[in-house]
Amino acid sequence: MYTFSLREMDRTFPLILYWFILGFFNLLRVNGNAEVDALNALKTQLQDPQNVLQSWNTSQVNPCMWFHITCDNENRITGIYLGNAGLSGQLVPLLGQLRNLKYLHLYSNNFSGRIPDEIGNLTNLVGLELFLNYLEGGIPDTLGNLQKLRFLIYSRLDNNSLTGTIPYSLTTIVSLQLIDLSNNFLIGNVPVNGSFSLFSAMSFYNNPNLRFPLAESALYPYSPPSNSQSPSGYNDIKAIAEGVAVGVALVFLYQAIAVVWRGCRYQQDHFTDVPAEEDPGVHLKQLIKRFSLHELQVATNNFNEKNILGRGAFGKVYKGRLAAGALVAVKRLIDRVRGGELQFQMEVEMISIAVHRNLLRLQGFCMTPTERLLVYPFMVNGSVASCLRDRPLDWPTRKRIALGSARGLAYLHEHCDPKIIHHDVKAANILLDEEFEAVVGDFGLAKLMDYNDTHVTTGVRGTIGHIAPEYISTRRSSEKSDVFGYGVMLLELVTGQRAYDLGRLANDDEVMLLDWVKGLLGENKMEILVDAEGNYLQDVVEELIQIALLCTQVTPLERPKMSEVVKMLEGDGLEERWEEWQKEEIYRQEFRHIHVRNKQDSSYNPSNDRLSGPR
Repeated sequence: MYTFSLREMDRTFPLILYWFILGFFNLLRVNGNAEVDALNALKTQLQDPQNVLQSWNTSQVNPCMWFHITCDNENRITGIYLGNAGLSGQLVPLLGQLRNLKYLHLYSNNFSGRIPDEIGNLTNLVGLELFLNYLEGGIPDTLGNLQKLRFLIYSRLDNNSLTGTIPYSLTTIVSLQLIDLSNNFLIGNVPVNGSFSLFSAMSFYNNPNLRFPLAESALYPYSPPSNSQSPSGYNDIKAIAEGVAVGVALVFLYQAIAVVWRGCRYQQDHFTDVPAEEDPGVHLKQLIKRFSLHELQVATNNFNEKNILGRGAFGKVYKGRLAAGALVAVKRLIDRVRGGELQFQMEVEMISIAVHRNLLRLQGFCMTPTERLLVYPFMVNGSVASCLRDRPLDWPTRKRIALGSARGLAYLHEHCDPKIIHHDVKAANILLDEEFEAVVGDFGLAKLMDYNDTHVTTGVRGTIGHIAPEYISTRRSSEKSDVFGYGVMLLELVTGQRAYDLGRLANDDEVMLLDWVKGLLGENKMEILVDAEGNYLQDVVEELIQIALLCTQVTPLERPKMSEVVKMLEGDGLEERWEEWQKEEIYRQEFRHIHVRNKQDSSYNPSNDRLSGPR
């Protein structure tokens, strides 16, 4: 037998070690790039007319820097948010490599083809939203592997729809809270065991060849096959149909009588309830109250104009007093609410899950075929905007408002599952309780409304002066868009002025608050921009302005996270971040100066100046 000598081993061992290390690092590189490969495969397969995926640069190893992607602390992809993005194409099997994915939101696009079986490999998936696309074929049986799934939404409203039977493997997902398979061409029996025992026929509505349990089919009858029936069978069906028609007519007659009787009973208040508002197929699992329309009409004096607390993009807010005496704020949403009862239920449930000291708590809701109302506790001290306009706020209180609102937004961005982007952070949406503690309101409402709804002339959601520049150019927002709005809100808090005010033109000043503040700071006139109410605390003012400027940087990636803002307000990290920002600003100003001189001087030779290299 041949044996290695010590000299041969000394010579061979480094070579073996080299190949071992090379193979090990190649393995690490392959595993590290698996998520990038999956996203690249998806992007390659898709048509992107709106250039939504422009930031998906495969030369960047870390996809966590891409838009519409969220990651955990270990830079593993946990969310893909591409709903309503105008994309078309097919889903790719490589998506199954995203093993840490929790949310796959691809709704309201033009995706076609089948749902890959490999989606069943995403065992950490919590939410799968594919509704309003052109998907076809059967529901993969492998989806039963998604044991953490809570929201499964496949609702289709077009001609190319899902077919086949409902996999019984889905009934084993005990965490499943919401399912919508309506408006498809599914066949066979609707499962009634496991998690499916919780769902009503609303979840399977308008699948003509699905067979429901007797109790559910009485509520939502399906269309039976008509071509293959014998004459006797046809007569039986006809007799049943006539009986059902008579029964339905009697029910409507009874309801009509009931409406007239209630109208006479409450004639003095001129109120009427909608008989169908208590839909037994729609219910919230969260412990929030469902109000009747009549209760809220009485509480607000039939939505009297004198009780209006405010108006906004989502509707009007009314002050009300419930029968038990509690004061409430009733938000009456405008009539372009997105989705039907089931989707409204899901979005309201999402809002109700967000519970934090600095978030406005949803107290209840009301839903009828024509009304969507949300009920909140009444905030006795109004909004930050109203306080800045009507009463003085001392500077310790302003600092506390800044910290409280930052904590609320940080919770929405980093602790809600899925995260919630506010879309309209401003002083008018920061409310104050009886102790002047900041409470962030109106969060989550953007998801309830139609995507095209707006109350500004820019064609995007938000308020002029608070809208981040990348949102104006791409109409795609992220949590960094909220950070920008928060920064402008801090300037409102410091100056007591509006984010957008044409009145400043009278003094030849900038109409945008951010530009006005930057101009005065450039001229070292900080005392002019500070709110004149009382003596200000210079250290508090400087701190808030510095954080505001960090939050309103043009590039989203350069803005801090809201959790980092909280730390800075608590005294951790602001000095280092501000020094870095100042160095960047000096560099940018020098670059702009050279660029202007280059344009003005045609004889200028760029080679004569040498800019510093990468810092």
